[in-house]
Amino acid sequence: MSIRLTINGQPFDFAGEPEKPLLWVLREDVGLSGTKYGCGVAACGACTVHVDGVATRSCSLPVGAAAGAEIITIEGLAASNDAGRHPVQQAWERLQVPQCGYCQSGMIMAAAALLVKNPRPEDDEINAAITNLCRCGTYPRIRAAIRSLASEA
Repeated sequence: MSIRLTINGQPFDFAGEPEKPLLWVLREDVGLSGTKYGCGVAACGACTVHVDGVATRSCSLPVGAAAGAEIITIEGLAASNDAGRHPVQQAWERLQVPQCGYCQSGMIMAAAALLVKNPRPEDDEINAAITNLCRCGTYPRIRAAIRSLASEA
């Protein structure tokens, strides 16, 4: 059985087990390593991608459950912008958000989904929507980057 996905605008047919987590399909079968493995139980958010526009933890989503879905990874996020980098990525760079950077692809994906849904989130809305974990504690800079984009909306 083949599972059809669209990943970053490109069709992809997966012929493996439908229970395989989407994270591992992206990393091992598609070769996109920007989506990170963090915890494997959907708690940390390092593996966040967009599935039909919704920020989704890919480590706990079986690829079979994503059949027919439009998947956007950190590699595909910039494709939505002619400047070569998504506005969230630009804000992250401008405000020097990351320290180690490991969780940041998932953070960026969560922030981008939030800003599509709510272009002017307040701090409590940011806190509720961005539940990703950052071991370096860059939360104040993450909120500042999101607020900088909200003020531009």
